[in-house]
Amino acid sequence: MRLLFCGSGWLPFIDILAARLPPGATVGGWDRRTPLTAAVADIDVLLPSDALITPEVVEAAPRLRLIQQTAAGTERIDRTVAVARGIPICNAPGMNHVAAAETALYLLLALAHRAPLAARSFAQRELGVPLGIELCGRTLGVIGMGRVGSAVAERARALGMTVIALGRAATADDRAAFFAAADAISIHCPLTAETRGMIDAAAFAAMRPGALLVNVARGAVIERSALLAALAGDRLGGVGLDVHWEEPPDPSDPLYADPRVVALPHLGGSSVEAFARIRDLVLDNLDRLVRGEPLRHRIA
Repeated sequence: MRLLFCGSGWLPFIDILAARLPPGATVGGWDRRTPLTAAVADIDVLLPSDALITPEVVEAAPRLRLIQQTAAGTERIDRTVAVARGIPICNAPGMNHVAAAETALYLLLALAHRAPLAARSFAQRELGVPLGIELCGRTLGVIGMGRVGSAVAERARALGMTVIALGRAATADDRAAFFAAADAISIHCPLTAETRGMIDAAAFAAMRPGALLVNVARGAVIERSALLAALAGDRLGGVGLDVHWEEPPDPSDPLYADPRVVALPHLGGSSVEAFARIRDLVLDNLDRLVRGEPLRHRIA
């Protein structure tokens, strides 16, 4: 059985999975110099990661028996051909929620203590600057109270923060009140037609001056042009981005040079423990596939 991991990053997962594969099974990474349609010709199991799985990709894989996502998000997987051919699609929800929540908290703390300016002060041998803020006693607004959002809320409360949440059924008035009440906002919702661009000019206008914004969900939840305008207008105290509109992002983009911006290379779900949990799920589903048993977390 041949597996193909299609991620543009997260490559340590390949070795973590390969070390536990059963005899006769192999896993490799996608060489992006080769079209994915050519790379899948002899593949039995596809591990999409962040790759775009089009109908043409599935059609080009005659041996394909399973599409096993290595994360929760499946918005880049077209299901039409797979469903028509009876190829199951599974995801891996909740495997990296601790790592993602800790990453969100790391970004929040980095923004509160103005990490980019602190690094500059260190380089210039300055002491006691810049002046940060304490999170204790402030209000954190969480968008998306699933596994990750709930874990963030738990940790924020331990810091002495008050937590409020924005639900899916929120009205325009609810949203305005939410943004106005939060000193910091952390985004943990999936990318859907409803959430794409939901942090727009109206959302930024409703936020408290100096609010902190953290995104470990999907880049497109934030409207990029609105974010740039909010930064230009000094509306925000800081922005923490683990996810981006284009991945991998361009490090020369002026956005990332702004001292109010802390950027990470989409590592929110990357930890030894999270990768081990995902590996165990993949192995379990491979065993179930061979035995003809129901697959875990099957979504199509």
